[in-house]
Amino acid sequence: MKQQIPLNEIEGGVTAAQGFVTGGLYCGIRKAKKDLGIIYSETPASVAGVFTLNKTQAAPILVCKSQLKKSHICSAVVVNSGNANACTGERGLNDAWTMVKATAKALNIPDEQVMVSSTGVIGQYLPIEKITTGIEELAGKLSRTGNGDAAEAIMTTDTFPKQVAVKFTLGHSVVTVGGMAKGSGMIAPNMATMLAFVTTDVAIGQPLLQKALALANNRSFNRITVDGDMSTNDMALIMANGKAQNTAFTEDSEEFKLFCAALEYVMIKLAKMIARDGEGATKLIEVVVKGAHSEDEAAKAASAVANSNLVKTAIHGADANWGRILAAVGYSGIDFNPDDVEISFNELPVLKRNYEIVLDEEKAKHALSQENIVVIINLNLGNQSARFWTCDLTKEYVHINASYRS
Repeated sequence: MKQQIPLNEIEGGVTAAQGFVTGGLYCGIRKAKKDLGIIYSETPASVAGVFTLNKTQAAPILVCKSQLKKSHICSAVVVNSGNANACTGERGLNDAWTMVKATAKALNIPDEQVMVSSTGVIGQYLPIEKITTGIEELAGKLSRTGNGDAAEAIMTTDTFPKQVAVKFTLGHSVVTVGGMAKGSGMIAPNMATMLAFVTTDVAIGQPLLQKALALANNRSFNRITVDGDMSTNDMALIMANGKAQNTAFTEDSEEFKLFCAALEYVMIKLAKMIARDGEGATKLIEVVVKGAHSEDEAAKAASAVANSNLVKTAIHGADANWGRILAAVGYSGIDFNPDDVEISFNELPVLKRNYEIVLDEEKAKHALSQENIVVIINLNLGNQSARFWTCDLTKEYVHINASYRS
């Protein structure tokens, strides 16, 4: 986040902003856990979205893209877990539209103001009757305190719900940005197996909202990886209902920069939670590449390191194998001089220029035994940098994914 602003973290997630209610319940998709959530804005909101780049896209992705073409206004998002409604053909598409229509009817809003999202197992049909019954029930239970249930309802293999919200001053108004997300495995850059929903009471036009979301997404959800796999259902949506009644602002204004900084903060917090909750993970790893010619080259190098299974397994074993890191930078495709690279773990230098090894094995093992690890790679080329977040790769990851459908 380039712009530094005073942010006050608060409780509430997607209901922290004015005018939003939510909730979650069990409707029968999963064996016993909550599996259906709704976010509702009491005032129609501007909406923007970013979606998976996977060519195989789930029915909800197709529906949301269609909805955005019809209208840039949204009042509700309905989400189910336990079933991705992906690779389900015409029936799956019809089921997604049925979820839209059922939510619109239950909340007495136009169909085009409903977005739909699903996550879970690919290639299975939704139990649509159970879902529509659940939607009708849940619509009457939405509240400002329902954010915990909603965050739980969108989880799959997640081990904890992911929520964050911040309050800050924008011009003469106090405004809020809040969000929730799910994601644990099948996580790769260019979005992950993740869903994220952000709400704000800021008054902002849809084109600016889309631009802000895209910018923040590029430095948050596009900078995390667990296993290099890209999902069929990834999406991040933001709703802005204008309840804060702030003065309108333009793209070149200070207010837009402040809003972008707050949005980026919220989305990075959620992204880091996803990386930390990588299936079977025991450590959150932040890869920082600095001294690059450009942010894009720094990001490419950081991505290569964060996606390296050899790096991730070494860190799991607290093995300071800096050679694997340098090798990953080497195949990242950027132009650099390996002789100039410096590497450190949690500010402990292990490699200096001209391959000078300053590794203290005992101290390095201690550094890599922590739950939060920062790998810093200095290319010594320029003044640009980028960050990626990942986790260690463990035996438990194999166990979880070997029995995902059971």
